[in-house]
Amino acid sequence: MTSAPITAADAAVTSDTITMPLEDVIDPDEFTPRLLALLSNALVYRESHELRRQFKLGTNEWRVISALSMRPGMSATEVCEFLGMNKAVVSRSVTRLQLRALIVLSDGPRGSRPLYLTRAGAEMHDRMLPVSLRGQEIITEGLGATEVAALNEVLRGMLARIRSDAALQGAPGSPSQYPID
Repeated sequence: MTSAPITAADAAVTSDTITMPLEDVIDPDEFTPRLLALLSNALVYRESHELRRQFKLGTNEWRVISALSMRPGMSATEVCEFLGMNKAVVSRSVTRLQLRALIVLSDGPRGSRPLYLTRAGAEMHDRMLPVSLRGQEIITEGLGATEVAALNEVLRGMLARIRSDAALQGAPGSPSQYPID
């Protein structure tokens, strides 16, 4: 005989169980960090879905391609620092991009391994770019150039404060995990 899973209705409610909302809580519709996270998650999901559908690559691979389009010859470690991404994620992305012949690793000084786009990688960049730029369009729709510049300045300031706070708090990793550029 198998036993049925225990449901919330079956759980014992004791005098120590809180069954009503607390009085001092965060209003989720007015909590800016939550709104920024929801916006970021929605943009990344949209971008990743489109990149996978169209190119069989995801947002992480796009970020590596984009970084190398701006700074050819970066090592994987430099890509991590530039993008604020986890080394394991970048490593997997680099491997996928190598297998697709979109990037190559070269031999560099002191054992470094500079990364470069191939011609096919540069072409892929140009094909993927509009998907990423659509996220910019979604965010800035209805804003003038001055408002976009002001918004970007506010966001850069927020990132700088997060980096500074993380450094002061001794957060693990480097402040570059909170990239500004």
